[in-house]
Amino acid sequence: MNDREKFGTPTDRHHLGAAGMPLNTLSDYRPIPADAYGTLFLPDRLAKGYHVEEINDGAYYVTSGAYDAMFVRTGNGVVVVDAPPLLGGNMLRAIKEVTDEPVTHLIYSHYHSDHIGAAGVFGDGLTVVSHEYTREMIQRWPDLGGARGLPVPTHTFSTSETLNVNGVKFQLDYKGVNHTPGNIFIYAPQQKVLAAIDIISPGWSAFKHCDASENIRGWAEAHDWILDYDFKAVVSGHVNRWGTREDAIASRAYTNDIIDFAKEALDQAEDLEFIERMGFSNAWVLWENYFNEMTNYVTKKTLEKVTDNGRTWAQRLAGADVMTKYHAYSILEALRLEYGLVTGFEKRIIPQP
Repeated sequence: MNDREKFGTPTDRHHLGAAGMPLNTLSDYRPIPADAYGTLFLPDRLAKGYHVEEINDGAYYVTSGAYDAMFVRTGNGVVVVDAPPLLGGNMLRAIKEVTDEPVTHLIYSHYHSDHIGAAGVFGDGLTVVSHEYTREMIQRWPDLGGARGLPVPTHTFSTSETLNVNGVKFQLDYKGVNHTPGNIFIYAPQQKVLAAIDIISPGWSAFKHCDASENIRGWAEAHDWILDYDFKAVVSGHVNRWGTREDAIASRAYTNDIIDFAKEALDQAEDLEFIERMGFSNAWVLWENYFNEMTNYVTKKTLEKVTDNGRTWAQRLAGADVMTKYHAYSILEALRLEYGLVTGFEKRIIPQP
């Protein structure tokens, strides 16, 4: 029995037609490779709702199976990086499972509530560290943590800072806008563990629209920034396992392929008469069709490319066949807005001097 027989063909319950989004089933996409599930089906995660494991020398990875965070024992206190609501109180349970040290420091990677919205579970009296932009957003929107609210950062920085907690060092770096303004890199050099949130998703394509990033060009550049660090493991904030250097290299190559194919698509101007014939009576239909055509071109090229290990991206990264179209659209727009490229279509329909 396939998914359509088991669950039924998705129907347009809202009767939106072309104004709505299409619905699909599992059978419309490739099966997820077994190794992409990571910790999702481990007995302890199924029993407790979380999985915690030591990466190296007191640095721990904790995941709900969809959202990830990390913490580090220092010998006289725990430093926590992020507190996703989908972990919530399980962050406290995971810490207590491996140490009696109290939580003394909390580092926010960025202001998005899906990664720090449960920070209130740690109570008061912590040293809370973030980029200055993150504090600005938390003060501006105190409901980011729900009814409980979020602890306001007690210490902020603008570019780079070294945090020393009982002799354990954390290098905090802001290299410029990427996923969001203020999204920082947290590196523990002794443990060689890096937290780089919402850039890569180990073994998977990132989530829609380059992980809902606010600056696509900066998000793409952040793949290079990750690889500047000497890390054993990268905690990425999503999915269900920590990443390796090979995961980061693969994610960068996938992203760069989409960018290259998007540049190739935008430079085309032939065979688009079917779009031009629509005219400008409804400009949004004209542009919708143009971008959909370009998005499909980039998606096809990306998913069919045979990569350096002999597999396509559709075979290599779980969910690539689901998400590539969204990344392709976001990158196509970014090439116009953030890279300053003029499309071949615009050159044809707009008189050039």
